[in-house]
Amino acid sequence: MIGPLGLLVLLVVTLVSVSVTPVVVNGTPESLPVDCSDLYNNGFGNSGVYTIFPAGPTSPVQVFCEMGSMDAPDSNKWTVIQRRTDGTINFYRGWEHTRLDSDKRQVNIGLENIHLLTGKKSYKLRVDMEDFDGGKAFAEYSSFNVAPEKDGYRLTLSGFKDGGAGNSLDHHNGQKFSTFDKDQDVDARNCAKTYLGGWWYNACHHCNPNGEYLWGESILALGVNWSSWKGYTYSLKAIAFKLSPQLELDAKDEL
Repeated sequence: MIGPLGLLVLLVVTLVSVSVTPVVVNGTPESLPVDCSDLYNNGFGNSGVYTIFPAGPTSPVQVFCEMGSMDAPDSNKWTVIQRRTDGTINFYRGWEHTRLDSDKRQVNIGLENIHLLTGKKSYKLRVDMEDFDGGKAFAEYSSFNVAPEKDGYRLTLSGFKDGGAGNSLDHHNGQKFSTFDKDQDVDARNCAKTYLGGWWYNACHHCNPNGEYLWGESILALGVNWSSWKGYTYSLKAIAFKLSPQLELDAKDEL
């Protein structure tokens, strides 16, 4: 059964889903879900699109939640912060669009919301990917954080766990986010312009998930690349980035 707190969240989710105007919620901000694990704890056990409030009651954000199997209630509940499954959405975007974007069709909740989320809790990151032959792999990081805009939304991660994909994201650890109209990488070039994406470019990339969607074998380093799995001339079919709060069980596994 859903308790009183769950009913409050259900009411908020319902109101936001039927209105294009953000709903101002009366009550304590602590009662609103920050991520998908909060929703699960409040009685919402099915995977799907939900509304969360990383910035408070006046700033609802729609995300896809992966709630896991009903047979494994203690498994991670994932908040999907970005996913690509086809080429219908152009991810070659300017700074303001990237900073504030929230696109529930393929999910990109925007850098500001990712920063706000990682400021609320300690999260781990999982990156799931798939090629056009049905092959799948993942990479997992036990700690993931995005700094505020004044620090360029700098990426910090650690605790790599290999699920067959390799550690392509480590090359981008410590880097600021760059777009074609805001160059913050360490290369003499504008990496975002050169490789047709926006990312935490270094000099320039080992992975390029916001590159062009090129359907498999493709031009060197321009596609949706994860180089440690498929190299620089293969553009992935699908890739998803998702967050789950660090749990005591996770900490014990790392000992």
